[in-house]
Amino acid sequence: MRIIAELPHPEFKISILYMNQKFIVKMEQGTLEQSYKISELDLTDGVNSVFEILDEAFLKAAGARFAEMRKDYKEAYFRYNY
Repeated sequence: MRIIAELPHPEFKISILYMNQKFIVKMEQGTLEQSYKISELDLTDGVNSVFEILDEAFLKAAGARFAEMRKDYKEAYFRYNY
């Protein structure tokens, strides 16, 4: 697995990796992580197509998902400790 690109974003880190004919989009925010695997065969223009998939609407939804993940974790942690 190798990192082929990192995209700047104000809320989270975005890395694009390549392994076994798949692009892996990895987004990290603190201790949370989201990843998406995209087959190279499903794309017409390689990694450039991955950049097109990561549009503003997708990244906004990913940010909202991070907030949801954090809330879920905090609730589970609270149940565990109290």
